[in-house]
Amino acid sequence: MEEIEGVDCCSKSESRSSSGTRPPNPNPPSHRQCKLVRHASLMKTNLADVSEPGDVTEDYQSDFFPTLRSGACADIGFRSSMEDVYVCVDNFMHDYGLKNCTDGPSAFYGVFDGHGGKHAADFACQHLPKFILDDEDFPGDIERIVASAFLQTDNAFAEACSLDGALASGTTALATLVIGRLLVVANAGDCRAVLCRRGKAIEMSRDHKPSCNKERKRIEASGGYVYDGYLNGQLNVARALGDWHMEGMKSKDGGPLTSEPELMSTKLTSEDEFLIIGCDGIWDVFRSQNAVDFARRRLQEHNDPTLCSKDLVDEALKRKSGDNLSAVVICFQQQPPPNLVAPRSRVHRSFSAEGLKELQSFLDSLGN
Repeated sequence: MEEIEGVDCCSKSESRSSSGTRPPNPNPPSHRQCKLVRHASLMKTNLADVSEPGDVTEDYQSDFFPTLRSGACADIGFRSSMEDVYVCVDNFMHDYGLKNCTDGPSAFYGVFDGHGGKHAADFACQHLPKFILDDEDFPGDIERIVASAFLQTDNAFAEACSLDGALASGTTALATLVIGRLLVVANAGDCRAVLCRRGKAIEMSRDHKPSCNKERKRIEASGGYVYDGYLNGQLNVARALGDWHMEGMKSKDGGPLTSEPELMSTKLTSEDEFLIIGCDGIWDVFRSQNAVDFARRRLQEHNDPTLCSKDLVDEALKRKSGDNLSAVVICFQQQPPPNLVAPRSRVHRSFSAEGLKELQSFLDSLGN
């Protein structure tokens, strides 16, 4: 597969800050892809689909704009080969040669967990951001654009595989965009994004496992089946890009394996501290709240998202995660997370009338 110079995709045991090399310029307008119509399943995900949705509040009157700092780390772990890839672009439009026409920041982050090889992960890392920027409506209608970019990336990889069978592989994909105050997360697979809002973990994605009731129903309606937790007895994810070579999984007319992402968005507020996105190797040994608590303590110590991502990966290794490991930490403010002090309850004490009489009698007796 042809490598594109300057793509900020990292896939080996390393950590990086947000000051790395810049990604390439997108294709010129003459190479724009036709837009795909958004499937009904790509409509904005209701926040009730995530754990503890009541904690996700939106302050539309706030003047807060995030100040982005990011870092990432990846490690091969206990596997024989590395199939994870990530990308961090803190200044998305500028680094791709576009004028920033939005108030506040524009950024793109992604984690791609390959299987059966890393060609699909590399391809998605290089092409998904470009398909987003190539859409003439960007940055407007962002959810439709991101959903369409996932499908375009998958179809482009199918075409590449038809020309070179050695590319046959698949990948899960989680993409995060910050446009002004808007945070958008698109997920296809079992990578996960978790927002820390004043110390509270808010899951911004849902793991797409074949055994999940919603995914099982979709799989069966598409002619597939779930056996022992595996899609058609072969894959342990229900959504992925690639895997066109696997019989009965995917075709141009559909199939039980889909690359359609689920999207979730929220308006960032001053209470939002950072976001963690990681491959399933991280979440195999961390619960969402546990990861937020761990990362928060580290950021309070050194306030460095790159070191924090390495801390998460190192801790996952200590906890014996058996998979490749990739973690990206995006901080939304310059200062470290504040200490959260629970307000002390005020205990109201009072004397009864009888008690006051006894106290008065005691004081009178002292005077005598």
